[in-house]
Amino acid sequence: MSEKNIGLASYGYRAMIGDCIRLIGKRSFVEAYAIGQSVMGRPIVALRCGRGPRRVHLNGAFHANEWITSALLMRYLEDWSSACVEDNDLNGQRACRLYEETSLWIVPMVNPDGVDLALYGLQQTHPHYRQLLDWNGGSDQFDQWKANARGVDLNDQFPAHWEEERERRGTAGPAPRDYPGPYPLSEPEAQAIANFTSLLQFDTAAALHTQGEEIYWNYRDYEPDNALELAERLGKASGYKPVKLTGSDAGYKDWFIQQYRKPAFTIEAGMGSNPLPVDHFDDIYRSLQPLLTELLVLHR
Repeated sequence: MSEKNIGLASYGYRAMIGDCIRLIGKRSFVEAYAIGQSVMGRPIVALRCGRGPRRVHLNGAFHANEWITSALLMRYLEDWSSACVEDNDLNGQRACRLYEETSLWIVPMVNPDGVDLALYGLQQTHPHYRQLLDWNGGSDQFDQWKANARGVDLNDQFPAHWEEERERRGTAGPAPRDYPGPYPLSEPEAQAIANFTSLLQFDTAAALHTQGEEIYWNYRDYEPDNALELAERLGKASGYKPVKLTGSDAGYKDWFIQQYRKPAFTIEAGMGSNPLPVDHFDDIYRSLQPLLTELLVLHR
């Protein structure tokens, strides 16, 4: 996240793309890729930093009103890449050593259409205007919107006991939140992340959400034996609390653990009510930065 954007009251798709362009323009070793498109045709961007054999994935803004997670991830990539250029430490780790050991792949904004709805509201020119207004209960206030542009909750979209999550949610059709879609991976954003993950076979992954300062590390006993130990390391780095979660399925972290039997985490950043205000940004980032660096060295 650039200094220019830190004081903004929002961080939408255009701001994120602008920061991506600026970052790859001044850091030739940071690479950008389009891994798919949203419902509205917006490219879903992945950024890579590092050339090591260990592959780590971070993503943000699965949920539209959690858009601050995109800014947090962009700030982290800015800080790490700057530390590499200057051959500095990052949270007690040599940044250049991390670069040689790890390939970090960040998808800062999984749900760009939803983010812009949550931030800027529904424009009458939107091709799904009448449907979205109806799905939002007739309200033109979209600040609590979590879903994508088809009213699907993208973090209930993955084939990990999806049917049970659908029954638990009890949401029959498109809505601001909690509708898992007509079937797993029905949405292009979820498909893009699943295909991207399958292609690169990450060693670990973390989905950044808000809020609660908690770390969810397990899934139905599919997680590796050392998953709690790793979560405790992340908790020690950040002050966040590792939590064994039950009664939740079909999320990205759930699918990753079930599919690959590797460690994955949902990180609930910050405290308060969503959407978290940008004036909390610096405090949130101060705790989160060492956690993200610890993720890069979990498998040493």
